[in-house]
Amino acid sequence: MSKICQITGKKAMIGNNVSHSKRRTKRTFDVNLFTKKFYYVEQDCWIVLKVSANGLKVINKKGLDAALNEAVAKGYCDWKSIKVIG
Repeated sequence: MSKICQITGKKAMIGNNVSHSKRRTKRTFDVNLFTKKFYYVEQDCWIVLKVSANGLKVINKKGLDAALNEAVAKGYCDWKSIKVIG
């Protein structure tokens, strides 16, 4: 899997390192990703998602089912890419 949040769709940005002498070199700003295990009550199983810190806040606010349905509707992930454990 790549470095993309499955809930919010956030991915790495590209920018510059700027030194004291103002020389610029390319760098990436990576997303604050976590591999988290969630209990999905509607399906009665555990799932593993790669979520950002902001994605965790979205899940806490809306609930796992609503956040997953919204992410699938927006195209950030699909049901096949969600890893099911047990």
